[in-house]
Amino acid sequence: MQPPAGPAPSPLPEGPQPHPHTRPRPAHWALAAALLVAVVTGAALAVPADDTATAAPPPAGATAARTPDAHAARYPLDCGGTGPDIVQQAAADLDGDGRPETTAVVRCRSGGGTRPSGVYVLAAPTADGPPRVLATLVDPAEKMSVTGLGITGGTVSATLLGYSTAKVPRCCPDLRRAVEWRWKGGKFVLTALPVAGSV
Repeated sequence: MQPPAGPAPSPLPEGPQPHPHTRPRPAHWALAAALLVAVVTGAALAVPADDTATAAPPPAGATAARTPDAHAARYPLDCGGTGPDIVQQAAADLDGDGRPETTAVVRCRSGGGTRPSGVYVLAAPTADGPPRVLATLVDPAEKMSVTGLGITGGTVSATLLGYSTAKVPRCCPDLRRAVEWRWKGGKFVLTALPVAGSV
């Protein structure tokens, strides 16, 4: 028997075929790429701020150089329960070891008047714990206030305010001297700058 005339039927495709509306098009790929970028960015932003939890380990011999937190340190101050107040702070590598130190002007909190200030240089802790006090540049026992803290090229500078006699009100220091400290021979060396108008 002769087959009927007409075009031969096309063979059925093997396996399941996608419906016309499910075939990937360039717009679908662009949308998928945009969603992937959003997911990756969201995951990066969700990482905790503490880099110790997620940072890759430093190479052998390297030391993480994090700036000591002046608010986390324990100062040699007896504030009678009021706690220390961080008045000013600045950070830089002062001793040339490649790690930053924090210099902080600290005094006990007070409801009125100006308490004496201390100036402390903080270094990173040797183990888990608060920053350690590397040096005391100004001891609160000296009964001075400190303003204008700054660091330039590894030199700490500040202005010390003091009192000529015990009769001078504590609100109004009548002595002023600009000073600098530089790391030299394993310690900070104090230099008093010339008084304005002196020869």
